[in-house]
Amino acid sequence: MALHPTILLEQASAAVLEAGELIRRAWGRPGEVRHKGRIDLVTATDLAVEELLKDRLSALVPGSTFLAEETAARAGLGDSTWIIDPLDGTTNFAHGLPFVATSVALWRDGDLRLGLVNLPILGELFTAARGQGAWRNGESIRVSATAGLQQALIATGFPYNTRAYLDGILRHMERMLLATQGIRRPGAAALDLAYVACGRFDGFYENALNPWDTAAGVLLVEEAGGRVSGFDAAAPYVLGADEILASNGLLHHGLSRLLLEPGP
Repeated sequence: MALHPTILLEQASAAVLEAGELIRRAWGRPGEVRHKGRIDLVTATDLAVEELLKDRLSALVPGSTFLAEETAARAGLGDSTWIIDPLDGTTNFAHGLPFVATSVALWRDGDLRLGLVNLPILGELFTAARGQGAWRNGESIRVSATAGLQQALIATGFPYNTRAYLDGILRHMERMLLATQGIRRPGAAALDLAYVACGRFDGFYENALNPWDTAAGVLLVEEAGGRVSGFDAAAPYVLGADEILASNGLLHHGLSRLLLEPGP
């Protein structure tokens, strides 16, 4: 018998918090750090957290599959798939910056059903269930009510393949800096999306993110009353798409226009 979504979210939260303790114990001593790319890192903690989560979550939904950054990155989405980023912000972790997150989402019957983003060093757990709302440490959250771009604080991130995206990165940053109150770049997309969901950021955009970077955060934003699309506000966001724009909804079309405006 399938667990009720509320019970499933509670049990998934327990698993994510347990995984967070692994990160907390390793904080300040990341151990072996390997390069997956020029600036893309993986640590022993990434691998340990992912294995713990796969063990705990597989028991909650028998027969579920995994789409996970370190061990199942090429897997697809099945009828019931857990989408896992064990340590979003590995570079931050390796350098002792506290902006690190664990992101877990449940994809079921063609839609995101559960989303969890844990910030173990900052002591915040964000959760959402489709149709039931979003929470931070058990308290209901909503996106901001900021209605003007000049008052908006926007987050972004930079792809690992910075050279391929450099012109767009610089063009978009210039426009955002001139049109908004400011830009922040914490270095963990799951955190950025959770912060949009709770109203700390008014919007977020980035290129070249993977499904495990965004899945939980997308559900958080939507369940907190926000909106997620491609850079084109009319284009629905699909997991793994090259562009994502998330906002409180009020600013969505204005941010989209800035991102789509022709160069230079």
